[in-house]
Amino acid sequence: MKIRGLKQFMKQVEKAADGELKREFGLWLEGMGMDFLALIQDEIIRTETVDTRRLLNSFSRGDSEGVWSINASGLTLEVGTNLTYASYANDGHFQKKRFVPGYWRGDRFVYEPGASTGMMLREKWIEGSNYWDNALAIFERIFQRSLERRMQQWLDTNF
Repeated sequence: MKIRGLKQFMKQVEKAADGELKREFGLWLEGMGMDFLALIQDEIIRTETVDTRRLLNSFSRGDSEGVWSINASGLTLEVGTNLTYASYANDGHFQKKRFVPGYWRGDRFVYEPGASTGMMLREKWIEGSNYWDNALAIFERIFQRSLERRMQQWLDTNF
């Protein structure tokens, strides 16, 4: 009995077993990581999360506060930020009662360290913007479809 295409199929399986599939998916995963970082940045902007650009910039590859780690096999990617206030901005937090030095210019407060005048902030709950949660929910939908497309593309190309 002769099975047409079996020899070619076995060559493609051997090629995949030699690490080609792992390399291709490692590159795809790296691209997905970049997409996720962009989604997080978009959500920080869209939700108008209070930011001095440190938070936004920390969600980029290569930033000193950012997390970008791919394991040796290339199939596990960790992204995020090391900024401690990132979780407060996402989840919310209590603002403690405190004095802020400065002065009022019309209806605008001007912060001035060491000033004898200022304002007293009362304790209250500051709502989080859920930028991370929103980005993750969007990404999970995108990731699943992208993975299915990428796998089908690989199968169509190699078999």
